[in-house]
Amino acid sequence: MPPKIVVANWVHPEVLAYLRQHGEVVANETREPWPRAELLGHCRDAAALIAFMPESVDDDFLAECPDLRIVACALKGYDNFDVDACTRRGVWITFVPDLLTAPTAELAVGLMISLGRNIGPGNAYVKSGVFAGWRPRFYGRSLDGSTVGILGAGAVGKAIARRLAGFRASLLYHDANRLAPDQEDELRLHRVSLAELRDQSDFVVLALPLTESTFHIVDADFINGMKPGALLVNPARGSLVDEAAVADALERGHLAGYAADTFECEDWARADRPEGIDPRLLPAENTILTPHLGSAVDPVRLEIAMEAAESAVECLAGKRPKGALNAPAGTMAEAAAC
Repeated sequence: MPPKIVVANWVHPEVLAYLRQHGEVVANETREPWPRAELLGHCRDAAALIAFMPESVDDDFLAECPDLRIVACALKGYDNFDVDACTRRGVWITFVPDLLTAPTAELAVGLMISLGRNIGPGNAYVKSGVFAGWRPRFYGRSLDGSTVGILGAGAVGKAIARRLAGFRASLLYHDANRLAPDQEDELRLHRVSLAELRDQSDFVVLALPLTESTFHIVDADFINGMKPGALLVNPARGSLVDEAAVADALERGHLAGYAADTFECEDWARADRPEGIDPRLLPAENTILTPHLGSAVDPVRLEIAMEAAESAVECLAGKRPKGALNAPAGTMAEAAAC
């Protein structure tokens, strides 16, 4: 009997055609995620799961899927997936580390420009039908001549810096690991402490993974220490930011604007995960909120899903899958790692 492969969210037809050469495919062909109970129902006798941002795989989930051999994640940030539980239960878990970097950095710069130049409210103003020509409205802030603080200097942080090269902005960064001097020179980046980045930046843009140490790294204290009128941009992970503290600062006028592509409600591994975005952020004129568009470039999404599919097929063929995050218990990989 061919192995059962579950695809939890919509993917391009080319991906499904590839997977059907290697197993029985059960695919969600809608644009909405399956509820957890429905996903579990499909996975109880599955050998492989292709998973996405809306899914969360923990030990309880794995306990009900005894035949599962791999969770192939079509994503880069895997904080919704319990890698240790997968390892203990002999299940591979893989991710796609490289393909999301460029489109995420591109969107980050787009959010910065949109927020600083009031593109959102300007667009709404014209579409309201009242526009009758230039008026002295919607004056904003340019990247040109501003100080930009990039919090995190991994692949995405460096890619954001590269894309800011065409702007006459001063670039600061904070990361636990210092870049090599030649990289700092190439990217025109100056390393500072977290407090210095907070205090000096006109734009603060986040480029960190979500971990215990980065959870709510941007909290009320951080925001209160930012320059009055500064702008905050989060294309990284929702729970890096305390959204309630952001809403408070916007209401007080201390923070001039907030742009986000990720939200606390998306971080399924949190026991206290909010059910939605802080409602005060939704109608605010000085917020730009996008629905997790970081990697939403059509050819890129095809590549991401195909790479996850290839990892699943490699596992089912008895090989070490590309993008492996673990060496599962009871596998040859575990023996090799010892």
